[in-house]
Amino acid sequence: MKIIAIIPARGGSKGIPRKNVRLIAGKPMLAWNIEAARKSKYIDSVYISTDDAEIKEVASKYGANVIDRPKNIAGDTASSESSLCHSLEILSDEGIKPDLLVFMQCTSPLTSSEDIDEAVRKLLDTNADSCLTVTDFHYFIWKEDLNGVAEGINHDKRFRPRRQDRDSQYVENGAVYVMNVRGFLKEKHRFFGKTVISVMPQERSFEIDELIDLHIVEAMLKMR
Repeated sequence: MKIIAIIPARGGSKGIPRKNVRLIAGKPMLAWNIEAARKSKYIDSVYISTDDAEIKEVASKYGANVIDRPKNIAGDTASSESSLCHSLEILSDEGIKPDLLVFMQCTSPLTSSEDIDEAVRKLLDTNADSCLTVTDFHYFIWKEDLNGVAEGINHDKRFRPRRQDRDSQYVENGAVYVMNVRGFLKEKHRFFGKTVISVMPQERSFEIDELIDLHIVEAMLKMR
């Protein structure tokens, strides 16, 4: 069985300029995921899909292969799936046809090789088609209706059970997605068929979207 990792990494970023190559705990943010993927027991090779020259240099320096991402699927509105499909098409033309795809996101640099391997194992052990990493979620969620009245979403506001008495709930953490390649190319979406979850600890489930996230994650990386 052949398993590859693909990490899409655009050059443009509105929230944090040049986010994917910004130094965090002494390394470009992208480098952390490349290193984790390369340490995985399952992943045979790591690919970076990008339109950016500096990102290509970083990818090569840290041992990843580079796939040139066309400008028409590298804008703000382009989906990750479009990048994955394009990458798999390019690899297929080169005779590389993986069985499983591990899709990782640069914005989760705390992800470890163990997190990756656990997600792959979960998919294989359960004979699933797709797997996503999640983390435990214990909060009560609320929303406002059109009249400004608060409503409970994941609970009955008249009854607040203790945390240990509630059913387990999880939130997608955006770190790792594992997919059967044949099914993914057919459905063009990361969730299809039998989908299972792989639970990551909260301390490795931070996503970097805002500058404050970057500072928090950097502090955590420095404590490793």
